Parts: sequence; structure tokens; C-alpha cells
Amino acid sequence: MGKIIAIANQKGGVGKTTTAINLGAGFAVLEHKTLLIDADPQANSTSGVGFDPKNIKTSIYECIIDEVEPSNIILNTSTPNLDIIPAHIDLVGAEIEIINLPNREKIMRKVINKIKDNYDFIIIDCSPSLGLVTINSLTAADSVIIPVQCEYFALEGLGKLLNTIKIVQLRFNNSLDIEGVLLTMFDGRLRLARQVVKEVKTHFQQMVFQTIINRNTRLGEAPSFGETIIMHDAESTGAINYLNLAREILQKNGMTNIKQAEKQINILNEN
Repeated sequence: MGKIIAIANQKGGVGKTTTAINLGAGFAVLEHKTLLIDADPQANSTSGVGFDPKNIKTSIYECIIDEVEPSNIILNTSTPNLDIIPAHIDLVGAEIEIINLPNREKIMRKVINKIKDNYDFIIIDCSPSLGLVTINSLTAADSVIIPVQCEYFALEGLGKLLNTIKIVQLRFNNSLDIEGVLLTMFDGRLRLARQVVKEVKTHFQQMVFQTIINRNTRLGEAPSFGETIIMHDAESTGAINYLNLAREILQKNGMTNIKQAEKQINILNEN
């Protein structure tokens, strides 16, 4: 049974899609079969792994609205072990079309339940809004990762997102956890970036991932080639960051292959 992780922040430009794509690639190269679900009408995850949304005839929209079997529309990416359910602009209409349906917040969960046993991880790239499709994604998820960029107004709007997560936990999905807060676009040369890291860690404490995603040119250019950062440049800072994030999540969830005795030895050596 796959662990379902939603990547969510209604604030745009925080590295949400970059994280969805490249965390998925990190899991995949670590030999965990991974599915990326593009739940954003902008379809940036779809194009970011090499598919032109204009050529997508069947997407997550058809699964939600027309009950198309998700297994029939899954596409293989160029990264081994990484598949995608694509999106296209029609997903904008889903917000209106499902508003009067019974159990409208749980439609995405029904879609994912049909395929989740085929994957170790399922990552949902949510849209930069707190609409019904995002609520559906959070209701379907086991946990949520919140990307926060290391820039001015980093914490802007996070209160509203956390309130939405709390509502989903209370009403639709009481097992939803916050997997962690992920600091992105970090530039160590900037005092402001270091201040943001300190501020976020003060607010969220243990919820903040140890891994920080650095601002990296190769990471920014990879989507223009339709490639994950690992396929584009496996030795880049961005690739290393996302592999480390994948490893951190695996360790947090007890899914590493490190024996307990080896962990204890490492702890002793650190001390």
C-alpha cells in the first residue's frame, strides 16, 4: 500500500511543483515505485516530466468527473520507477462540476484507492489554491509537505493553509499528518535567507525538515528539458538536495534498509 503525500501551499512560487517532481524522482531512483499525480490545472508537473499538456487527452480530470479508471491513463516518465497521472487545463472546471456531488471532498480518495497498492509512494502536486480539488487531495493523503521559500513574506498565508489542514483533519481525514515543512530556494549568501530559516524553525520546530533545498540554476532549467533534476544533472546541488530529502522521509517512516545496529553505531560515532 503506497504512502500518499500531498505537496501543498496556496502561495505560488514556493517550489511546490519542483518538489513534487524531484522528490518523486528521488524516491524512484532509491528503488521505490512512485506515482506523481498532477492535481494543478497549470499542469506544470506534467510538462516538467516531458509531456505536453496540449496533447493530453485523458487526465486526472476525467478520473474525477467521468470516473475513468486511473490505471488506464498512467504514463511512464523517463525516470525509472516514476509514473504520472497527468493534468490539463480542464481541471479548472472540476471545482464547479463537483460542488453539488455527494461526498465531493472524497472523490480523489476513491480514484487513488484503485491504484495505491501498486506503488510505494504517491505524490500529489496540489494547485496553488485552497479550493475543492486541493481539499480532495488533502482528504486522500496520508500526509502533507508544506514548501516555504526562504524569501521575504515566507510565512504569509501559512496560517490559512494550516487552518485548512486542521479542517480536513477534523471533518474528512483524521489520519492526515504534516510530513514536514520544507525550506526551498535557500541562498546562504543572503542574510535574509538565513533569517527566514531561523524564523521558520522557531515557528515550526521539529516539523521542519533537516534537508534544505538550495537555489540552483540546474534545478530551475530541468523542467524546460522535460526532465527531473536527477535525469538532467545527477551531480547538481538540486539533485543531491532532493535525494537527501527522499532519504530523510524514508528514514522518518522507517523505510530505510539501514539495520538498527548500524544506526546505533552511527549515533555512538556522532557522540
